[in-house]
Formats: sequence, C-alpha cells, structure tokens
Amino acid sequence: MEEIIKTLEKYNQNQIIEILHKVDETTKEKLINQLNKINFKEINDLYKNIHTANKVDIDKIKPIKSTNEDKLSKEELEKYKRLGEETVRNNKFAVVTMSGGQGTRLGFNGPKGTFKINVEPNPKYLFEIIVDTLTEANKKYAVTIPWYIMTSEENDTTIKEFMQSHNNFGYDGQYIKYFKQGKLPLIDEKGNLLIDENYNIRLASNGNGSIFESMRTKGILDDMESKGIEWVYIGSIDNVLLKMVDILLLGIAIEEKSPIATRSMFKNNPRERVGSICSYNGKIKVIEYSEFPEEIVDAVDENGELLYGESHIMCNLFNIEALKIVSTKKLPYHMAFKKYSYIDSNLNLVVPEEPNAYKFEYFIFDSFEYFNKISILRGKREEDFAPVKNATGVDSPETAIKLYNNYWRKMGKI
Repeated sequence: MEEIIKTLEKYNQNQIIEILHKVDETTKEKLINQLNKINFKEINDLYKNIHTANKVDIDKIKPIKSTNEDKLSKEELEKYKRLGEETVRNNKFAVVTMSGGQGTRLGFNGPKGTFKINVEPNPKYLFEIIVDTLTEANKKYAVTIPWYIMTSEENDTTIKEFMQSHNNFGYDGQYIKYFKQGKLPLIDEKGNLLIDENYNIRLASNGNGSIFESMRTKGILDDMESKGIEWVYIGSIDNVLLKMVDILLLGIAIEEKSPIATRSMFKNNPRERVGSICSYNGKIKVIEYSEFPEEIVDAVDENGELLYGESHIMCNLFNIEALKIVSTKKLPYHMAFKKYSYIDSNLNLVVPEEPNAYKFEYFIFDSFEYFNKISILRGKREEDFAPVKNATGVDSPETAIKLYNNYWRKMGKI
C-alpha cells in the first residue's frame, strides 16, 4: 500500500488514493494488484502528448504505386494467381480475423462477429460468413487453412462459447486458435485513471495495431512457424465481402518480393473519410483524412485521377518474417475521446453525457513504415468492401446486405 501510494502521488493520481482509503480491504487489495501492473510513466507520457498535433509536411508526401487488376494482362493474372495458389496448396498460408471489438455502434450488445445479418438466401452471422469463405477455399485448394482469431478481454469468453455452440459453423476446431489483444488504461482530461462501477481500473483494448505484439507474446507466431506458414492474411470481422484467401494479392506480393501487401479501395471523392496510402518522407504511410493537407487533397495526375486516392480498408498481407519484425516494434499511439462512466473520489458512480476520457490505440497500418516495399492491389467496392459498422446509413447492415447479395447473385451463388 505504501509503495503504490508513493507511485500514485508521483503521477498525481490523488483521486485514486482517496478511493483506496475509502473502500474495504478486499476491494483495496484488488485495486492495488491492478495498479501494480500499470506502466505509469507510459500513461503519463501519453497524457503529456495529448495536445501535440501531428503535423504533416506537404513536401514529404508522394503518391504510391498500385496495381489495377483490370489493367493486368491475361498472362499476368494467371502467373500471379498460380503463385498465390501454390502457396495456399502447400500449406504455407494462414488467416487472422481481428474480432476484439463489440457491436456498440451497431446498437448490438455483443461481439461484432456474433451479429447476424439478413443476407440471401439465409441470414448469417459475421463469423459464419468468414467460415463460408475459408471453407470454399479449403475445398478449392485441398487444404485446411489455419485460422487465428484475435479477441479481447471483454469478448473472449463470449466468442469461444458462441463458436462452440455453433460447432464452429463446421470448421475443424483443430485449426482454430484464439488470442487476446492488449489493453491500456483510460484517463480523463486531467490525466486521472478511471475506476469502473466494479472497482476495477477501467481499461480498453489498445487498437488493432496491438495484434503484432499479441501474436508474439501469446505464441501465435511460434505456432505459425511450427506449421511452416510463410504468409499471413490479417482482416477484420466486419467486411462481409472480405477475400480472406486472396491468391491474386498473394501472388503479386511474391512476384514483387514485397514483405507486406494490401488490397486498397479508391476514394469515392477527395474528402472521403478514409486514410490515404502514400509515401511520406520515403516511408510507406497511411495518413488519416483528418490530417491530410487540404492543399493537395484534390491533386490529380495527367489522366485526371486523384494522386492520393488509394485508401486502406483493413485487407493486410504479411510475410511471416515481416510479422516477426513488427512484433518487437513500438508503434505510435492514436487518441480517441469517448464517454466512460466512473467512480469518483466519494465512491459515487458518474455517468457522463459528454466525452470525458482518452483512449489510446495502435493502428495496424503504422507497421507499414518499417518496410521499404509494399504491394498494393486496387480493389472494387462492389466486390471487396461491404463493412458493417453503423446501425444505419453508410456502412450499415442495410448497405452491406445489398452489396453482399448483389455480388453473390452475380457470381451465381444465390
């Protein structure tokens, strides 16, 4: 108790000290155990940098090359697909699904992967759609692709029970492994830690970019290496048109000798709220729409096409060696300001009506900066991108259902 009080005083966490003096011994012991696991210096440094703006130097931004499938010759398409297919058939390929989030923005109380979407001919859970994609690839290439699912502390048990209750939708459980992403404490506008209604330090998942460290510390990279895996596709749970087994992207990366690759989406308009993939100061970078310089957002090439139209849509391919490299790197944090309830120093529960706390997250695309080369394959919205993020409007179940049904109807599957 004395040691943790000294630490709390050093980092101006006086409200936590007051709470410790007012709670019972059992609660006090629980809180002290949690406080001992917190890197207070890291949290303090993050707080100091909250109002430090990320300045983008316009002179350091350059467009980045991408491959347009429609402009490839028949011979090129066949070569790339053959390279990708050989890798999958030889059991050198695995997939990872990022499913650490909840369906809050959907108005759904549960992990997003357990959300059911009313597609044709029968409604399906988001996890079920992923299984459909993998099962079809397994049949086509005569393999069973290892499937790794990243969960979070909040939803790990729920997801495992859900998958078990549905018999993994027919997927062989021997080929499924789960691992949890990391967490970080939330802090308020004064830099104070928050205590939740159960008297726990309020933590939140620290973003999809924490996947690399989690894969290393949870033994996932070791497991992949033991299986002879050379290439790993990392995608999100909420894109119902996601090509988890993207042999074209895989083949292009192999042919171009790129350690990483991504399928991009070209912007609908210069100010679409998506990050732009570009070269920045000689490094591969995704610049958020909110940070992109207004002076060049409308810039076009000699053909009238946007210079910075390639956007990142969470379709990521990594060589196993690239994953090992970034798993030891410290990516930059990004900040979000959100609403979280908390216990105040008088042990009252406060439920704020406005955002009151900072959440810090790693983003997966910040890993690109550690590599000199990336293969980018431009996708198509109607074939590759149907996210389920919002309850209504853009990127909602309604828009995703329409895109999903149209695509599979065109493919003759419904």
